[in-house]
Amino acid sequence: MIRSMTAFAAGERSTEWGVLSGELRAVNHRFLELALRLPDELRAFEAALRERVSARVSRGKLDLVLRLRAPQSDAGMHIDDAMVEELARLNLGLASKFPGLRTSLTELLQYPGVLRGRDADAEAMQREALALLDAVLDDFTDAREREGGKLAQVISERAEAIAKIAAEVRTLVPQIRAGQRSKLETRLADLSQPADPGRLEQELVIWLQKLDVDEELDRLDSHLVELRRILKGGKEPVGRRLDFLLQEFNREANTLGSKSVDARTSNAAVELKVLIDQIREQIQNIE
Repeated sequence: MIRSMTAFAAGERSTEWGVLSGELRAVNHRFLELALRLPDELRAFEAALRERVSARVSRGKLDLVLRLRAPQSDAGMHIDDAMVEELARLNLGLASKFPGLRTSLTELLQYPGVLRGRDADAEAMQREALALLDAVLDDFTDAREREGGKLAQVISERAEAIAKIAAEVRTLVPQIRAGQRSKLETRLADLSQPADPGRLEQELVIWLQKLDVDEELDRLDSHLVELRRILKGGKEPVGRRLDFLLQEFNREANTLGSKSVDARTSNAAVELKVLIDQIREQIQNIE
């Protein structure tokens, strides 16, 4: 199944520490580039989250955002007595230097670490975060595959157009060879001095061989077979393989154009390059 690199997925999961939500979005990129935005409670799990994403995605510029929304009830909140004791000790030491300094209860509770929620089990929280990420990745992969199916359809249509042009050129080649031979023989007949028939035949064969495009057409057919095989393949990333294959397509089209001595094959070479460029545009978005 062909996968697009562009996709978006989101989800949320209720936990004992609050509602855990996540968003994952991606755009085209040559390699895998992952940017994470995590709440403080989840920063310790960044390596595990990155590993989980890289196991499922191979290319694309990804942004993963996880949020933890605390429960509405404050029943789980408590004061860190050790932190308050330390602040009180510091206050006594500074009281003589700042006799007019006063701290309200609200200000004290807002000091980092004074008011704490329910102590979290690190392993349990990591399991919840990874479970949410797995669900988001499932939706993300489904979205990539749906978009990839559309890309594969467009590429298949262009590939069939290439096959049709190659078949038409193949039928034209004998006519073009015969026409070129006739033109050359006519020009030779107009020469004032007769030429050696054996030498002329030899030179004619060499010249017509230079115009031979059977090998290029055979390779085009071979590339089309490989392209169709890739489009019907499994779930392995194929973007780079397709990109390389399109270079081979382009090489054959260029050679066909350089060997052309007929407007029909010249036009065919141009049409081939247009179709190949259209396919290349599509595969830039394939993982």
